[in-house]
Amino acid sequence: MDVTYYVALPFVMADDGVAAGEAVECLSANAAVMRAEALSRKPGCAVAVAFSRTGDPSSGDFSDAKLIRKFGEVPDDLSTM
Repeated sequence: MDVTYYVALPFVMADDGVAAGEAVECLSANAAVMRAEALSRKPGCAVAVAFSRTGDPSSGDFSDAKLIRKFGEVPDDLSTM
């Protein structure tokens, strides 16, 4: 059974650049956007994104994350962060 998770993820300043902060699971896409926006305003937060992932929790098979919205100067390729 596939489930969709909605997540807000901040990226914080670190000694060697930018690092992923603590992800926050949200109930909906709108809630993830609102939380990501709030996280982006916190001191030390460089950028924040809201995204979703769909898959089967029992097998651990998930599709790639789908970006819903980004806040700040987020590169198109998040793997560069």
